[in-house]
Amino acid sequence: SKCSGLLEKVRVYLTRKSLPSLEERKKYDYEFATSTSFHGVHNIVHTKSKTRKVLWMLIVVGSIVLVSWQIRSRFIYYFSWPTTTSVVVQYVENIEFPAVTFCNMNRFQTQAVANLGIIVFLWSIVSEVLHMFHSSGKFGQELSKFLQGNQNFSIKEFTRTNGFYLNASTLLDCEFFGKPCFPEDFQHVFTEYGNCFTFNHVNVPAKRRVTLSGRGLSLLFDVKQAQFTDDPALGFVDAGITFAIHSPKEPPRFDGLGIATPVGMHAHATIRQVKTIIQEYPWGECNPNIKLQHYKIYNTYGCLQECKARHIQKWCNCLPFMLPGNGTECDMERFYDCVSPALYKIEIMGLCSLGTHNSTCPVPCEETEYPTTISYSTFASEKALKYLSAKLKITKEYIRHNLVYIDIKYHDLNYKMTQQQKALGVSELLADVGGQLGLFCGASVITVIEIVEYIFTNCCWMCVFLLLKAPEMPNWNASNENQQTQKRRIQEC
Repeated sequence: SKCSGLLEKVRVYLTRKSLPSLEERKKYDYEFATSTSFHGVHNIVHTKSKTRKVLWMLIVVGSIVLVSWQIRSRFIYYFSWPTTTSVVVQYVENIEFPAVTFCNMNRFQTQAVANLGIIVFLWSIVSEVLHMFHSSGKFGQELSKFLQGNQNFSIKEFTRTNGFYLNASTLLDCEFFGKPCFPEDFQHVFTEYGNCFTFNHVNVPAKRRVTLSGRGLSLLFDVKQAQFTDDPALGFVDAGITFAIHSPKEPPRFDGLGIATPVGMHAHATIRQVKTIIQEYPWGECNPNIKLQHYKIYNTYGCLQECKARHIQKWCNCLPFMLPGNGTECDMERFYDCVSPALYKIEIMGLCSLGTHNSTCPVPCEETEYPTTISYSTFASEKALKYLSAKLKITKEYIRHNLVYIDIKYHDLNYKMTQQQKALGVSELLADVGGQLGLFCGASVITVIEIVEYIFTNCCWMCVFLLLKAPEMPNWNASNENQQTQKRRIQEC
């Protein structure tokens, strides 16, 4: 066979080579033991006392066992992917100001809403894409009649036209770092509160920076309670302004995170900047390879919105106007018949999960947050009421029931960086292993190479010896024939 032929060729080649004698092999072993940098071995060879030989053998074996146990524990610790967290406060001369999005708690103009319940219900349907709000079906028949009588009705255009607006009558005063700002400095955005307006949005050409702590953005709003309303039966009983502080590169998120400021109050909001850096898997839970199409930086909320947009566009052949992307806008019938069930399906099936590294939207590797401390005072004082009443030509009672004053400023010109770091990298692992080898055995990389060379040489000699002393390959076919012949003879007998 091919195997036996190859083996025969190897044997013929090796017969031309002289196999080292027993004395030569003993000499090689002795030279290794006396010259190796592995401490303790040469003491075993050189010592003539049997007691000392046994003692040194126990010491060497014990050292090998201990170093093996230590190295094993270091590898187990390394593959547990340990991390440490460092917190650093960095002081700077100037710091970037965040984006702030403002919304009126009462979303719609009273004179434009003939059926407030239907409008609020429709808005709850379209705002489901921002948070999992399960709308009730009590408006089923009434909603069908409304949509049949208003086939071209667009809740988007209705809200844009008849929702809260920002102009000189609703933004009475605005200052940023001592300089005036105007309604034109705000960008319109849809949220669950309808029309909202973002200051210092991502499209601002130059970054707004604060160079002194204690100064920032000051605004005076008029919520116009008589003109705007919401349905108290559905839990909308407050009046005032709610705002969210976020990075200019991220969308605003109000779902439980907005800061509410009631009318007749002065809100003093002091912010800090906190940067968080998380390690990628397996040390942390972030995935640096995920990029968003419609946002400049990765964030879980934006990722969740893009994920919902992909599934809804696939199932409903349209795209809700609140979600990022380009596609045919969903009308109210598709919102009610397709988008709402699709959102429920996405939630139940976990198609847009977040948090861990293997979820659809893992945590970001870098994130900037703005923790806010807020306090309130009554707005305005008696003297201020007289001054504002004369200046704005409105009554004191109107000021108490409609005006909201908001101050947003940095507490200090610093930011806190919380960074997750690898507790044990490859270089640290090698240093640990080398330290254990040096401590217990006095060994190094050179020692390891010496031992590998010694073992390899002896293995080669053993293989050569076995090949040269191996018997000839048996003829399996002949043995089978002999067995059959024997069987015949037995039968004949």
